[in-house]
Amino acid sequence: MSMYVDWEYYKIFYYVAKYQNFTKAARVLGNNQPNITHMMNKLEDQLHCVLFIRSNRGVTLTPEGETLYARIASAAVQIQDAEEELSASATLSHGAISISATETALNIYLAEHLREFHARYPGIRLRISNHSTPQAIQAVKNGEVDFAVVTTPAEVDNELKMVPLMPFNEILVGGRTFTALASQTLSLSELTAYPVIMLGSESMSRTFYRQFFLQHNAELKPDIEAATTDQMLTLVRSELGLAFVPEPMARGNLARGRIVQLQLRENIPSRSVCLVYDRHRPLNTAAREFQQQLLSSARKGDAQ
Repeated sequence: MSMYVDWEYYKIFYYVAKYQNFTKAARVLGNNQPNITHMMNKLEDQLHCVLFIRSNRGVTLTPEGETLYARIASAAVQIQDAEEELSASATLSHGAISISATETALNIYLAEHLREFHARYPGIRLRISNHSTPQAIQAVKNGEVDFAVVTTPAEVDNELKMVPLMPFNEILVGGRTFTALASQTLSLSELTAYPVIMLGSESMSRTFYRQFFLQHNAELKPDIEAATTDQMLTLVRSELGLAFVPEPMARGNLARGRIVQLQLRENIPSRSVCLVYDRHRPLNTAAREFQQQLLSSARKGDAQ
């Protein structure tokens, strides 16, 4: 036979048994003694046994009362721990966020925001996975990550939301041997005369440039494929060819004179860093806080 007893009664029982006193238990619970007595009588009725031996000095537990107390005490401690844990994660003293990011998004946007967030909430663990844009979007879809920060072009279906966070431009760069060429303006069709370094064919970057070249009746035939933008920059510095890279990632090398920027006749369309998340997936407090930080900084960016 199963019975339904209000958990509140067990909680009151725990305090009465702990303090062996109705009045004291009432005070701790912010209740009054007649109420507490009434509820304990009801609990005894429901359990069909006597739990307390009442005396003018207070109460002592019957053997049945002792048995119940042993069980209830451990449950009560578990519940208090859980409440503390939840309020700690609500105050962001610990917790975890998992984010999928493309290399470019991490480099030119996310790293800076992670640094600020980590300085403010050092107890939050961060798990960052490095994906291509399609992989990152898939990870959000599968519920493997809280959200993704990717670079356009990107396609998401209806259940996911995509919000632009920051626009960026790409530039054409070459090694120092291209210094003389840097004073001229090249067209896309003239690029075929030079070795071109690109990311792999499955990357969104490659899709982006394939379309860009097609629009201007030029053919994109990369001579060298690299896995990451960092690798492309290393290859450019080693005089292996020209590459299109996000301007913020080329800045340091340009400033130190390790590479040169080449001028293109055609305008390279601007790209964006975007946030992708599942609007139906509830986020933990930490992930929600970080997501809000990214969205509000994007809105400030729009306002400027």
